Amino acid sequence: MQQKIVSPCISICKTDPVTGYCYGCARTNEEKKIWKNENTNNDWKIQNLKKIVLRMKGWQLSTFEESYKYKKEKGISLFKQNFLKK
Repeated sequence: MQQKIVSPCISICKTDPVTGYCYGCARTNEEKKIWKNENTNNDWKIQNLKKIVLRMKGWQLSTFEESYKYKKEKGISLFKQNFLKK
């Protein structure tokens, strides 16, 4: 059985109308669909994670890295966790 790769969604789901990339995770809508497909293999997910990180710069990259690390450790995105505390 393959180890589950955590989705890069950090609960900031808005698409940039110019690039077509999500502001939170830098994925396209098509990439999001592929992630949700139960037949998508881990090799594709690992390559996609590398690809989306290369799309990010500055605050987006640092926010993603912090939020994704938190999600992998705690099972919930940092954004969602902070929202639930309010």
